[in-house]
Amino acid sequence: MNRLKELREDRDILQKDIAKALNITQRNYSYIETGKTFLSEEMLRKIADFYQTSTDYILYRTDVRKPHPKSIVTEDND
Repeated sequence: MNRLKELREDRDILQKDIAKALNITQRNYSYIETGKTFLSEEMLRKIADFYQTSTDYILYRTDVRKPHPKSIVTEDND
């Protein structure tokens, strides 16, 4: 099963609902979910944030759904 579809169905969310949250059409989300359109890096991050998972999970690089902790990057002004 497709990871995006699995995440969506596990939460009982309709495609139109996530599409609205991502500010895209239901058709565009459907194309992303079925692999008919390219998933941009920006959209991948938005979807991962929406589902509170990692991009690695969506891309089948891990089976761990829990997202990695976000890193805090600071600049040295020395």
